[in-house]
Amino acid sequence: MSTGTNSTPLLLIEGLYKAYDRHLVLKNINLAVREHEVICLIGASGCGKSTLLRCINLLEEINAGAIYLGGEAITSGQVDADRIRQRIGLIFQSFNLFPHMSVLENITLAPVKALGISRREAETEARTLLERFGLEEKAGEYPDRLSGGQQQRVAIIRALALKPRVLLLDEVTSALDPEMVGEVLTIIAELKALGMTMLLATHQMGFAYQIADRVAFLDAGAIVEEGPAKRVLSQPEHPRTRQFLQQVLAASPLSPAATDDRALPVEFAGMAPFAERG
Repeated sequence: MSTGTNSTPLLLIEGLYKAYDRHLVLKNINLAVREHEVICLIGASGCGKSTLLRCINLLEEINAGAIYLGGEAITSGQVDADRIRQRIGLIFQSFNLFPHMSVLENITLAPVKALGISRREAETEARTLLERFGLEEKAGEYPDRLSGGQQQRVAIIRALALKPRVLLLDEVTSALDPEMVGEVLTIIAELKALGMTMLLATHQMGFAYQIADRVAFLDAGAIVEEGPAKRVLSQPEHPRTRQFLQQVLAASPLSPAATDDRALPVEFAGMAPFAERG
């Protein structure tokens, strides 16, 4: 399976089932992610979004089905999981930075240990990433000296330092104060502009509308509806998707819609704390 064309999946999930004891948490998941594509996973808490990301990153064993990365079956049980994780970055809700290491040390640890590059080369590349995303002055700081938004941005940069082919983001704004959400969403938008392939679990419907190529709505461990983001979020076809989005809207304060060509539909106004770049 080649990844040379946009029509060929870089990441392919076929018939995936996952259970804990007798509790089935993922049911017949089928999803294809093309290179440079951004797909948002939406759904209520407990619907299986995080478990799916952990299965893709091989942190959870699946019970049935298969996952392919660039045509390689990565759930066959005969692969080096650490090698695969170098190609699939996962960013958690919590930042998971090492508190006793500086920002620079947090970012360079994996490239030196896992990729075998020199510390000097790793530091050069880390500083380039920090500069690109506006954190160059924080290289020598320790995590407890950073805001939550800055810590999450460092966690994203740390994942990027391994040069992954796919980036998985698991509710990366859920642990942040509202005023810090925008800076994290901005870095994700930057990554999309750079062509990073991403699969995101999110409750930020407005941001999903803006950034995602496609949206997959999960309910009770199954993908109930999947399609172009703007269509699914503004004109959902499945009754359960409509119900979920109505509940999200009812729980979210609305504000007047923007008036320029980039405005969200009025029903999503105020739900995207993403500061658009000029």
